Amino acid sequence: MSEPLSTEPYKGVRDFYPTDWARLQTIFTRIRETLALWGYEEYNASPLERAELYGAKTSEEIVSEQTYTFTDRGDRRVTLRPEMTPTLARMVAAKRREMPFPLRWFSIPNIFRYERPQKGRLREHYQLNVDLVGIASSEVDIEIVKIASEIVRAFGAKESDFTIRVNSRALLTAACTAALLDADATRAYLHLLDKKSKMPAEEFNAAREAITTTDPLPLIDSTEIESFVATLKEHGIGNAVFDSTLTRGFDYYTGVVFEIFDTDPANPRSIFGGGRFDKLVALFGGDPIPAVGFGMGDVTFADFLETHGLTPSEAGKRPQLYIGTPNLSNIPAAQAFADMLRAQGVRVFVNLSERALGDQIKDAVKRNIPLFIAYGADEVASGTVKLKTLAMSEEISIPMSELASKIQSSN
Repeated sequence: MSEPLSTEPYKGVRDFYPTDWARLQTIFTRIRETLALWGYEEYNASPLERAELYGAKTSEEIVSEQTYTFTDRGDRRVTLRPEMTPTLARMVAAKRREMPFPLRWFSIPNIFRYERPQKGRLREHYQLNVDLVGIASSEVDIEIVKIASEIVRAFGAKESDFTIRVNSRALLTAACTAALLDADATRAYLHLLDKKSKMPAEEFNAAREAITTTDPLPLIDSTEIESFVATLKEHGIGNAVFDSTLTRGFDYYTGVVFEIFDTDPANPRSIFGGGRFDKLVALFGGDPIPAVGFGMGDVTFADFLETHGLTPSEAGKRPQLYIGTPNLSNIPAAQAFADMLRAQGVRVFVNLSERALGDQIKDAVKRNIPLFIAYGADEVASGTVKLKTLAMSEEISIPMSELASKIQSSN
């Protein structure tokens, strides 16, 4: 007899049981509602992309060490997307002459990276991507940073709960040029700087000395980026600060970059970030199209919400009412009554088993369904039901015709 198959998921990925999925979808719903207020439209694409899409458009570490890449049956190199921005650029380039710019787009795709699973990092996650494409103005950068802040605040976070660190890749590149670093050395230095906070000082210094002996890099006039931070404050973003070491790891960033950091000592890490990528679309041909955006992984954001006690309830996804049936013969009538309630917006679960009413009540409690009625011959004859609020062991008699409005008004 062969060994039974394992019930464990693949290492570093997740199963979402209904409660888990409802909690995640509740978070996504609030994010979608926030973005709708700003006029952003949702898009999506297949998680499969041609492998060459990432070769010159994302970080070398992700391409060489973290992608799930394989050869398909047609001898084509295929990659499970490790990020969404190259896909966005491909889609924009494909229909650049047909679409009305600027584009305000967002997506919440599945992302796949082969890395060591740890707190805040898995081998797959969902990632919110918000992008504004087609305008080079600093007003666009302001809008994107403000939206990032608004999304966090939409869950009840205060400005003191997070800080927004801002820098400029153009400023960093200028400093590298002043230090006489060529393009390859500049890229290597910026990748190293992106990892500085996660490395021992001795390891960072040794790696830096292999690239340049200049430390620190020459100071470049930072008036522009400091002015940007001041403008953010004028727009009500009081927790933005200039961070001269902030880099962001992707090669395609060209201007302003930013990251949202948790200020709670229990979760001292970056939550998410983004920046300007004005040259990415041009890699597919044609003139450059300016763009700015950010990506936010669901795992790190959920950790932030949990740390601050802001995780939203997923109760809105569950059934509101459990209809119990005294015996099997009552089920057809109970289903018909449930259909009437559903037509009025009530989420209803109908018992289909032979178990006793007492056991059905226990089942409702186990399923976290807050309200219960029995529906049998007595209820049909009287036209009333006894509505039980299970958490408080309360019961009221109510006409069937008023049940839907009663349930909806109690939410």
